Amino acid sequence: MPTQAEKGTAFRALHHRNEAFIIPNPYDIGTARLLEHVGFEALATTSAGYAFSIGQSDGTVNRGQMLTHIAELVAATNLPVSADLENGFGDDLDTVAETFRLAAATGLVGGSIEDVGRPHNTLYEIEEATDRVRAAVETARAQPFPFTLTARAENYLVGRPDLKDTIKRLQAYQEAGADVLYAPGLKTAEDISAVVHSVDRPVNVIMGLQGVKLDRAALSKLGVKRISVGSALSRAALGAFLRAAREMREQGSFEFADEAWNYAELNEMFN
Repeated sequence: MPTQAEKGTAFRALHHRNEAFIIPNPYDIGTARLLEHVGFEALATTSAGYAFSIGQSDGTVNRGQMLTHIAELVAATNLPVSADLENGFGDDLDTVAETFRLAAATGLVGGSIEDVGRPHNTLYEIEEATDRVRAAVETARAQPFPFTLTARAENYLVGRPDLKDTIKRLQAYQEAGADVLYAPGLKTAEDISAVVHSVDRPVNVIMGLQGVKLDRAALSKLGVKRISVGSALSRAALGAFLRAAREMREQGSFEFADEAWNYAELNEMFN
């Protein structure tokens, strides 16, 4: 198994290719292993996907639960893993720093910090948000391996689709030392291009959004360096599960099994 330093170096290098790379989001040990089997080069956790997998809503998983989950995913795969660390699980700078220290100790080689507070998803003022990014960056730089810190501007996810403010925030987070910048919720090529060309750090975008048809080739042409899918894999799996459950309950039929993955093949993947 590669060392944490080797994983950190490999993960950092993925962000500097000519073409964007896809970093899918497993939500448990099984899906992490399947994604490695398929051939992906790195993985990222999903707070929503994990919450759904344990019967909770997004934003209700506490730090201890999340760190245990992250450690399990890291141990389950040889791939570099980056984590959705939400808002650092606290408002104050000491909590943010401690969260990133604890996260790095799980074997992670990257993590993201959001600029919204809990539980009401209220945006921090830009000065406070920038200080919180800086606290995470300082902790990341103190690690004995390359830790890739992603800073997120959450405007579009909290009902505030303000591109100008989003760019202003990302530029501030860049100055605070973030390695990767991310504004989840962007849906048009024009908005994505505007973000990419307003900063000089690698930009992550999220796909798997309804109605958005941009593929990796198109996003690469826009200058995007990393593509994640958030909770989309989890929601796709749960969607298939719910459709099957409703078919059985409402129709008494079992046609859903025609679309199920072959048992022997799936079993072999975990061998």
